[in-house]
Amino acid sequence: MKGNVIIALIVGAALGFLLGKVTSTKQRGQQVAQQAPAQPTAPTPTPAAPPPARPTEDPNAIYKVPVGNSPVTGPATAKVTIVEITDFECPFCSRANDTMKQLLKDYPKDVRIVAKMNPLPFHKNANPAAQAALAAHEQGKYWEMHNKLFDNAKALERSDLEKYAQELGLNMAKFKEALDKQKFNDTINADQALARSLGATGTPAFFINGKKLSGARPIEQFKDAIEAGIKRADELLASGTKANALYDALIKDGATSQVNLPGAAPTPAAPEQPVVKKVEAAAWSPTHGPKDAKVTIIEWSDFQCPFCSRGAKTAHEIMKAYPKDVKFVFRHQPLGFHDRATPAAKASMAAHKQGKFWEMHDKLFENQRELTDENFEKWAKELGLNMNKFKADMASPEIAEQVKKDSEAGSAVGADGTPAFFINGKSLVGAQPFEKFKEMIDAELK
Repeated sequence: MKGNVIIALIVGAALGFLLGKVTSTKQRGQQVAQQAPAQPTAPTPTPAAPPPARPTEDPNAIYKVPVGNSPVTGPATAKVTIVEITDFECPFCSRANDTMKQLLKDYPKDVRIVAKMNPLPFHKNANPAAQAALAAHEQGKYWEMHNKLFDNAKALERSDLEKYAQELGLNMAKFKEALDKQKFNDTINADQALARSLGATGTPAFFINGKKLSGARPIEQFKDAIEAGIKRADELLASGTKANALYDALIKDGATSQVNLPGAAPTPAAPEQPVVKKVEAAAWSPTHGPKDAKVTIIEWSDFQCPFCSRGAKTAHEIMKAYPKDVKFVFRHQPLGFHDRATPAAKASMAAHKQGKFWEMHDKLFENQRELTDENFEKWAKELGLNMNKFKADMASPEIAEQVKKDSEAGSAVGADGTPAFFINGKSLVGAQPFEKFKEMIDAELK
């Protein structure tokens, strides 16, 4: 038995050797035929990880971030002031809110928090929630509303906001009026302009005694920054700085715009020569301003869009500031998820047929939550329109086609979101502050 095993092993080895020789001979024949020597296949090296990108912003920069009339919680003599720029529909801001609550518990005498608003345009309920928070602030209940909004971040419709206001015992007539008139637009716009100037366009963003910390960071990172802030504050107090003047002293020499590291790439900015697109008014487009204006602003808008309402108010500011130099052209872009935007667009164009577009335009934006057919007729009567003609025009295929063609023209030039403006063909998207329009208009006038 043992001998048979040995014989089998010897035969197997011999066969393996012969098969190896045959294979080698065949491979050599192929190599000669191809006139290319065989090369062993080297393992593919794993590419080295790229070096981490060098941050462009100086992490030690101190920024001059004013408190102003913003909501504040914590003692006025706190050694550390945290300015938070937030969005009530942002999940990261919600997480950060829990961190802020804990910091106030852990540092009751040394930390105060200042709230500033930055409702991001892709969060449809963020702006109404910010308006609600500031309306509550007007009645002395900001932080109570602030916490309700974050505790219910998925329930921020108008009915929800009114429910929270009622639970807080607010004056409901005053609260509703503030939301209806978007009373705090200027405050929100100012907060957003401040955030942009400081390079804090995302949310949440924090400035701890003027030092920036972005994102929903672990509480330990906040505590490290707070401890360093307390140490610096103690030095100033020891040198004679008054406790109630501490924050102003800490940020006195702070920067008012983003500070980059020496030699770092500059913060990306809008190109000096933005692309000029060929955008035109349609034959039916409502216009406002002189025909020979040096600057033409073509706007694509939606009467149910809260950001468009803000944009409309800015448009009025522009018309007042540049009565001889700017012409406004209005075109329609009713978004699919706004069920009353198209009927409102038709109502405005029916009023346009009787020379009252801009008057109807203002009524629609002032009453965005009440865009019913009954109200369209009510406002048409208030404007003294011929009601038979108004109703017929609203239902006409001609006006429906005009609204449709406006929308298609907007999509063709990239105006799929609202509001979208083209200033002498140069794009400006969103409910931007007056100052941004002024900057572009003045450049065009030059």
